[in-house]
Amino acid sequence: MTRDFVEKYYLDQDYNCAETLLLAANEAYGLELPEGTHRLMSAFGGGMGCGRACGAVCGALAALGHQRADGRAHATEGFRDLCAGFVKKVESECGSIECNALMARYKKEDVRCLDTVLCIADLLDAYLRETAQEG
Repeated sequence: MTRDFVEKYYLDQDYNCAETLLLAANEAYGLELPEGTHRLMSAFGGGMGCGRACGAVCGALAALGHQRADGRAHATEGFRDLCAGFVKKVESECGSIECNALMARYKKEDVRCLDTVLCIADLLDAYLRETAQEG
């Protein structure tokens, strides 16, 4: 679902991994984010520019927050655990949430981190399905 829009943003329109994940989730889930909202994710690409937390994971968490936080994150029961659960799912499936580690494992010269972004998109979709059934 989200993966259906990843190449459009990541390859065709040259958005970074964090922007791409938020834009793709916006389109896949009809989040109706205001025009330009993706700029809030701009600094998270490339692991915040220094190889730390994967921008695609950050973009996915932003989409998760938009969908599941009720007003304020700390006032939303179970939201912290929901986010932690997604991070654990990514670590389990991909081996890390760190940009440098993921780039070493998945990056390809011709398509950059496309495989990572697609994987995170799939994990987001699966996690949203799993957690919808729980709640």
